[in-house]
Amino acid sequence: MSVLFILISASLMIAIGFLIAFIWSVKSGQYDDDYTPSVRMLFDDELVSNETTDITNKPTNTND
Repeated sequence: MSVLFILISASLMIAIGFLIAFIWSVKSGQYDDDYTPSVRMLFDDELVSNETTDITNKPTNTND
């Protein structure tokens, strides 16, 4: 019977520890934005244009 009291008290201590960790993480801002990361993969990345090409599309030859 004494083992039952030890197990109940140990489980209550662990539950209180998890509750304190949860409250601490909420207060520190861990769960502020939970919507944006889940939809971020649905948006396409913007393509970077290649600015090294000449406007007239003429090849530049510097060996002349």
